[in-house]
Amino acid sequence: MSRPGDLRPIVVGVGPDSTLRMALAWAADEAARRRLPLRVVHAEGVPTIGYRGREVPPSWQEWNLALHGVGKQVLEEAAAFVADRHPQVELDALLTEGDPVWVLREQSREATAVVLGSRHLSRTQEVFGSVSVAVPLMARSRCPVVVVPEPEHITQVPAYYVVGVDGSENSAAAVDLAFEEAAMRGAQVRALFVWQRGPLSFSGEHEKRQEGRRLLSEAVAGRHARYPEVDLHHELIIGHPVQALTDASAHALGLVVGTRGRGGFTGMLLGSVSQGVLHHARCPVLVVPSTPS
Repeated sequence: MSRPGDLRPIVVGVGPDSTLRMALAWAADEAARRRLPLRVVHAEGVPTIGYRGREVPPSWQEWNLALHGVGKQVLEEAAAFVADRHPQVELDALLTEGDPVWVLREQSREATAVVLGSRHLSRTQEVFGSVSVAVPLMARSRCPVVVVPEPEHITQVPAYYVVGVDGSENSAAAVDLAFEEAAMRGAQVRALFVWQRGPLSFSGEHEKRQEGRRLLSEAVAGRHARYPEVDLHHELIIGHPVQALTDASAHALGLVVGTRGRGGFTGMLLGSVSQGVLHHARCPVLVVPSTPS
């Protein structure tokens, strides 16, 4: 995710609901672990609501003043939360106007990671709805994007990260990030190769297992030597990739995937597996872009 001497900040997007703090906490903890600055960003969209019925709509100046007032309060509360949690973390706050996707995409050009929250009230509405920034940001980000659920999930001991492997260049980058995160957290890595068996045929299963073992070995080659403290587990699983990855990550510290692997569909904003795990996972999902900065 970052290189030695690299002080690109962890960027976290925050909204007006001060009860949603898991993404901010994750970002602050990550900045502290990596000894990086933290940038808290609140993006003000174009005001389109706020008056009812026959009320006279306020002027643009009044709207802007109200938005700025709310935005400043959001950032002040976020800064206080971070200062209390990690007083040593260097912090700056950014109040901007415009589409949050565009704002955070621009921030990703010079960031180590961009962190977002997800409420799980309705996964379809929250992740794929028109008000969401997660999917379009992941498709265009120049750094890893982390989506952190609310509320906090329960992790397992010993702690572990799950990473999906399919032999693509993108999944290799995901493996790198999984090892890096696991080394910082004293955690294990579970590297999964998943394939779907045909409905009536078992032919070629031996060859598929052999291919899976080969891809897993190639994917982790060199990483274990670089991170000898990380306990690595290879797993070959028959099933749907989305279901298998989300099941394996139920109590994980995080699930690491690429934006697009060998199974991605041309023309989609995000690979089908990446979209699926974002829709179902209950742990932080770390998505590595196809063209990292």
